[in-house]
Amino acid sequence: MSIRVILCDDHALIRRGIRDTLADAHDIEVVGEAGDYGELRSLLRETSCDVLVLDINMPGRSGLDVLQVLKEEPSAMRVLVVSMHPEDQYAIRALRAGAFGYVNKGSDTQLLVAAVRMVAQGRKYITPETAQMLAESLTQPATGVAHEKLSDRELQTLVLIASGKRLSDIATELTLSPKTVSVYRARVLEKLGLTNNSEMTVYAIRNGLV
Repeated sequence: MSIRVILCDDHALIRRGIRDTLADAHDIEVVGEAGDYGELRSLLRETSCDVLVLDINMPGRSGLDVLQVLKEEPSAMRVLVVSMHPEDQYAIRALRAGAFGYVNKGSDTQLLVAAVRMVAQGRKYITPETAQMLAESLTQPATGVAHEKLSDRELQTLVLIASGKRLSDIATELTLSPKTVSVYRARVLEKLGLTNNSEMTVYAIRNGLV
C-alpha cells in the first residue's frame, strides 16, 4: 500500500517541488495540499493520510502551533516538518512539539523521501546533526544559549526583526496585530537582556539565527 501524504506549505512552488519529488517514489502518494492551517483543517476532515509534511513558517498559525494542536488530537497521522531554517534553530523545538522528523528544504531530495518512509513507519527521522544537539541538550542542560528561553513566537519575531523586517511587516506575515508583535519584541529584549533592534540583529547573527 502507498504511503498517503498531505503537504502543508504556504508557497505553491515549494509544494509543487515537494510533490514532484515524492511522485518519483513508487510507494508514496500525495493525496492533498493546503496553504495554511484553515485549509489543512478542512482537508483533514475529508482526507486521511499517513504523513503530514508541514512547513514551520506559515501565515496565521505557525507549523509549531499546528503541531501542538495536532498532538492533542487522536490520530494515526505523523508529522514531518520541513523548513528553510537550519536545524539548530527549530529541529529540537519541532521534535519536542510532537514532530516525527525535521528536514531542511535545502537537503538532498532523496533525504525527504527517506524521511517520509521512516516517519510513516512510526520511527523518528533525525539527522546526525540533530542527534548531536539532542545528546548535548540531555547531557548539558544548563549550558544552553539564551534564545532557547524564547517561546516559538518570540523566536520567530527575533529572526524576522533581525532579517530587517518592520513590525508592521511581521504582523502581516504572522497574521497578528502590530500591538501583539510589539509585545513579543519586548519579551525578546527582556529575556535576552538587549535594548534595541540593532542589538537583536547582532545577537541573531552571532548565534547563526539569520
